[in-house]
Amino acid sequence: MDTSQFIQRDETCWEIPAQGPMRVPAIIYADEQLLRNMDQKVYEQIINVASLPGIVEAAYAMPDAHWGYGFPIGGVAAFDPAQGGVVSAGGVGFDISCGVRTLLTDLDMADLQPYKQQLADELYRTVPAGVGSTGRIRLNHDEMIAMLKGGASWAVERGFGVARDLEFIEERGRMAGAEPQYVSSKARERQKDEMGTLGSGNHYLEVQRVVDIYDQALANAFRLRPDTVVITIHCGSRGLGHQIGTEFLKDMAMSAPQYRITLPDRELACAPLNSPLGKQYLGAMRAGINCALANRQIITHLTRKAVTTVFPGLHLDLLYDVSHNTCKQEQHVIGGQKRSLYVHRKGATRAFGPGHPDLPPEYRDVGQPVLIGGSMGTSSYVLCGTKDSAQRSFSSACHGAGRAMSRHQATQQWRGRALVDELASQGIIIRSASMRGVAEEAPLAYKDVHAVIDVAEKAGLARKVARLEPVICVKG
Repeated sequence: MDTSQFIQRDETCWEIPAQGPMRVPAIIYADEQLLRNMDQKVYEQIINVASLPGIVEAAYAMPDAHWGYGFPIGGVAAFDPAQGGVVSAGGVGFDISCGVRTLLTDLDMADLQPYKQQLADELYRTVPAGVGSTGRIRLNHDEMIAMLKGGASWAVERGFGVARDLEFIEERGRMAGAEPQYVSSKARERQKDEMGTLGSGNHYLEVQRVVDIYDQALANAFRLRPDTVVITIHCGSRGLGHQIGTEFLKDMAMSAPQYRITLPDRELACAPLNSPLGKQYLGAMRAGINCALANRQIITHLTRKAVTTVFPGLHLDLLYDVSHNTCKQEQHVIGGQKRSLYVHRKGATRAFGPGHPDLPPEYRDVGQPVLIGGSMGTSSYVLCGTKDSAQRSFSSACHGAGRAMSRHQATQQWRGRALVDELASQGIIIRSASMRGVAEEAPLAYKDVHAVIDVAEKAGLARKVARLEPVICVKG
């Protein structure tokens, strides 16, 4: 991308002033190298987002931003319903509430080392993964509706985890305002056998080692110690979320003339937040969020079951669970006035700073854990939300490294079996049903996660707490 298209505000902030149809400026957080390496499509898409009705302050792109459907992945935008603001299915994404949760263990690497292979096999056997993967849970109509309303709370009530887990999940495990009646029968049919499954793509279940601590006080608050083992789960709402996105994008595109919305890109199809279609999508999307929360909760239960088979009596506490494909109603201060806005985060993570009332008491004084996943074989990070991010990005941060090449390009350059062998030589065990899927997720198919994290910290989006390295990775 040509940096001359921007006004550089500081080392990590690049602005496109409002021009033409843009209602607000667009801002990309990146260093010069990351910006130069971004696809020009990110520039075009963030301008289009800045042109949508009712957008507030600016359209933002995180340092891991790359081309997406409608919104760039890593895109953040807030809309005011009182000013004709809209909700966009493309601004949420197809995998509604795809997210990351991390579990703490009392294991050191020395404890794990003799049992690595056994644990890898047990996790792979216990947690279904891959394209079309199904679990042992079968939901009838009534249970499907209860799950879509209850989220992780529904899962805990049915024995998948403990009540304490809910305190460490966004929305305390249940997204209010879910309306399952707006989730189609086709979407529900796709999901009925998929609860408790990882799915495919960049989803994973990873055993990780805490390598570096950057802020000791925050690490203590999050109970992270060097050389200890944590387990991270990355997945979303599976077929149900994809179906909701597909159906509502079509409805929104067809209804745009009715709402007198001129779309800069059909992929940015949207509906006014106060319209019947907008409200229906919000109700269905919130049900999709609950589906993802329930799915990760069930996988947590299965993970605990697998781990305690190898390490009897071991206790796994939940550090936190964050989502990165959502639209949520939040209070933000704009021009000195508190306003109720609908914040779209597509491939971006909520990052509330210290003192926010929605955080659990254990983290309220320090800020929200922000979980940033790397790609198979690369580092992941635990960050912490800052007060600055409220003004910088509606309390949002990046969600991963971000792709540097397409999955097709990756398969032209790497072979799955060779990658598995190479990572094994580095002490990283990979378990996957698809060698093509492994090739698609090759570490070098992604941006440099260290550079992305450094920018996020320099920009004030989040603060570095700890770096994690993979030990075992079960890939979808």
